[in-house]
Amino acid sequence: MIVVTGATGNVGRALVGRLLAAGRPVRALTRDPGRAGLPERAEVVAFRPDDPAALFTGATKIFLYAQAVTAPLLAAAREHGVRHAVLLSSGIVQEGADETHPIHVMHATVERHLRDSGLAWTFLRPNAFATNALQYAPQIRAGGDIVRGVHADALSAPIHEDDIAAVAERVLLDDGHEGAVHRLTGPAATSNAEQVATIGDALGRKLTFEEIDPADAGPELFPHVPPQMLGRLLETVAQAVGVPPEITGTVGDITCTPARAFDQWARDHAADFRP
Repeated sequence: MIVVTGATGNVGRALVGRLLAAGRPVRALTRDPGRAGLPERAEVVAFRPDDPAALFTGATKIFLYAQAVTAPLLAAAREHGVRHAVLLSSGIVQEGADETHPIHVMHATVERHLRDSGLAWTFLRPNAFATNALQYAPQIRAGGDIVRGVHADALSAPIHEDDIAAVAERVLLDDGHEGAVHRLTGPAATSNAEQVATIGDALGRKLTFEEIDPADAGPELFPHVPPQMLGRLLETVAQAVGVPPEITGTVGDITCTPARAFDQWARDHAADFRP
C-alpha cells in the first residue's frame, strides 16, 4: 500500500492514476473524500492526522505534500509501518538560497523533519511548475486577447505536473532512491510573455502579454498566493528577468522519457483556458 497525501492536487492526482495503472494499491488522503473525484480503485480516506491508524495501517511508502507534514505525523507513520517517504519539496532549497524566504522556510523545515524522522526519504525539488500559468486563465477565459501580468521577460523552465508524478512513481516503485535529492525542471527556458503566446497557440488565438507595474499586482493576478507571501513572490519573479534558469535532465534520467515542453502542457490544459 502506498499513501498519497495531497491526492486531489495537480501532482497527487496524476500520481494516484499512475500508481493504479501500475497495479499498486493506493490510499489517497484528501480533506473532502466526497468531492475528490478520484478513481474508484483508490482507497480514498479523509486526511485526519488525529487518526493515524486509518491513514497508515498496511502502508509501507508515502508521498508527502509539504503542507501536510509535521514531526508527529511522521512519527505516527513510522509507528504504523511506513518505511520510505517521498517529499514534494521545492527547488528553492539549495546551497546559497535566501533562507528567510517563506517558501524556503516551509520546505527546508519539512525536509529537516524527514531527515530526523527515522524514515528513509527522497526529496523532489521542482522549480517552476507549468501549472503556475493557470494564473492567466481567468483573463483568457474572459475572451480578451491582452493578458496582463508582471515581468514579461522573467525566465523559467516550467515542469509539467505529470512529469513530477512520473518521477515520484519511479522513486516509489524502484530501489535506490533512498537519501537522494532530485532537482526537477522542464526542458527549456521560456519567458512569461512566451508562455502566454504559447497558450494562445494551443487555443488558436493570438494572445499578447501586457506588462504591468508589480506595485499594481494584487490577488486578482495571484489568487492562490497568500497575501503575506505575494511581495516575496514578486521579488523572486523580478530576479528571474533575463536570467537563464536551471535546467536538469533528471526527469529523463529517472523515467527514461524526456521532460515535456511547455507547449505540450498548454495543449494538455487548453480546456482550462476556454470559457
